[in-house]
Amino acid sequence: MKDIQIFGVLGSGQMGSGIAQVAAQSGLNVILHDAADAQIARARDVIAGSLSKLEAKGKLVEPAASILSRIEFSASMEAFGRADMVVEAIVENEDVKRSAFGKLDTLLAPDAILASNTSSIPITRLCAATKRPSQVIGMHFMNPVPIMQLVEIIRGLPTSDHTYAVTKALAEKMGKTTVVANDYPGFIVNRVLIPLINEACYALMEGVATREAIDTGVKLGLNHPMGPLALADLIGLDTCLSIAEVLHRGLGDSKYRPAPLLRQYVDAGWLGRKSGRGFYTY
Repeated sequence: MKDIQIFGVLGSGQMGSGIAQVAAQSGLNVILHDAADAQIARARDVIAGSLSKLEAKGKLVEPAASILSRIEFSASMEAFGRADMVVEAIVENEDVKRSAFGKLDTLLAPDAILASNTSSIPITRLCAATKRPSQVIGMHFMNPVPIMQLVEIIRGLPTSDHTYAVTKALAEKMGKTTVVANDYPGFIVNRVLIPLINEACYALMEGVATREAIDTGVKLGLNHPMGPLALADLIGLDTCLSIAEVLHRGLGDSKYRPAPLLRQYVDAGWLGRKSGRGFYTY
């Protein structure tokens, strides 16, 4: 089975930075790429800060500086030519992801694996954007990556058994528990989660209750750690809307229709924590 020594991460936002961190913590050499220098610098600071906190709590088996030294922060995609596997963690937009996969396909070694951290976009379509469809797979981490234990693995129709076995072993090396989902819109987690968030948006829009009451009701009534509106702010309302649209379009059922209020908030630029305002103000 292919041994992953150098692991690439495309996209240094919240998800990409988290994936790079846990990969480095597991002993892998990591290449983290983003086209924006400012974003790369911010990712370095975020990862360094996260590792320092873990070190202070005695939760690291080696110094934070040693772990950080295994991450190469690169503004050039060409660096991925040295990677055994690359996971894409960019915007949840199929056209953008397909374009990225097409470019990565030309840069990576012939036996390298391409994974996507997509939370909803069909993996089979991403397979078709490359000349290595059997080496493409979904590897969906949960947010925040250093804390959440789950990784959803999604096989496209052409994905090989070998690609799946390597991906599963890698996720377990990172200390994650894996579940396998078939290639249907939303997979497992978001197929269940996004309708909950969307219904909370409808409840707020229709005046069923205040945002605080909706979140408290779900937290205490369903024993969830966060209310759905606060969770949507953490995920990003634009991401929630994108996934809801994938579910609605892919499954063709009106019950997945995105709430108008969710769309309105996104139109206003109220995207949640990352923009300073969503259903709550930050």
